[in-house]
Amino acid sequence: MLPKIFFGYFAVAMVVLSLLIITRKNPVHSVLWMLALFFHIAGLYLFLNAEFLAAVQVILYAGAILVLFLFVVMMLNLKEEVVDERFGKEWPVGISMGAFILVLFFFTVNKFTQGPAGQYTIERIKAETHTKAIGSVLYTEYLLPFEIASLILLIAVVGAIVLAKKAK
Repeated sequence: MLPKIFFGYFAVAMVVLSLLIITRKNPVHSVLWMLALFFHIAGLYLFLNAEFLAAVQVILYAGAILVLFLFVVMMLNLKEEVVDERFGKEWPVGISMGAFILVLFFFTVNKFTQGPAGQYTIERIKAETHTKAIGSVLYTEYLLPFEIASLILLIAVVGAIVLAKKAK
């Protein structure tokens, strides 16, 4: 019973924090709510006995990525964004699209079946440790997607700097 309560807390808290992130007028407040979200995600990882992922979540996302977001927010001139009305006539369209995507999600989730078992059983992960199992899979089977993700992040950083640069 207690694990279900903890999981329910983390699930509800992450949904509420996600909504707070996208509905705040001030982008700095959104980044601070994102910090709370990252810590809740790390707590969920701890709850799932993935200590390495929790540590990476706190160090990488709550530390480095959040500082990058705050840096980009501070570089952009957002005074008119804070003063202007945040959401106008788009609310009905946004809510209807969100409801449609949610219904579509629930219908498609029921169609999925569990695939074949992987080569990493719980006993093997306990013998190798989580870190070694994640590293061996990430750098052997998923090396190309890992490198593509790093290139996408690099392009995003360069794009943010180009957008923040003032035209002369």
